[in-house]
Amino acid sequence: MTSFPRRLAGAMGALILLGIPATAQSPESPEAPRTFGAVLQGLDKVTARISTFEVPFERLVAFGSLTIQVRACHKALPTEAPESTAFLEIDESFESAADRRLFTGWMFASSPAVSALEHPVYDVWVVDCMKASSSPADSSG
Repeated sequence: MTSFPRRLAGAMGALILLGIPATAQSPESPEAPRTFGAVLQGLDKVTARISTFEVPFERLVAFGSLTIQVRACHKALPTEAPESTAFLEIDESFESAADRRLFTGWMFASSPAVSALEHPVYDVWVVDCMKASSSPADSSG
């Protein structure tokens, strides 16, 4: 029979492993900003040009022979360390063949090398999330 403190410690450890906070957030704690897309940058290694582009959720954006789609973007709370993460799907289009999936997964703005697109001509990385407050439909004040 295990003691209560030992069982409590085991339960707390399980909550931490599951990513569930052990205490509820207070009502005055800030909410994560709402986003509706991601701001990305792309490097064309042939021309050495860097392009910045916005990609709204569920829209396809072309960058060279790449087609990029953003499925989600999360921005850290203002009280936390700055971080933006985006879930991207990147395909390469060919004239004579079917599209080829190059990347599916989360990219981190603060650590682009952790989860990077591997391509001989293009690099793509996350800069930030597009905030919903900057959208024309949400500018009513």
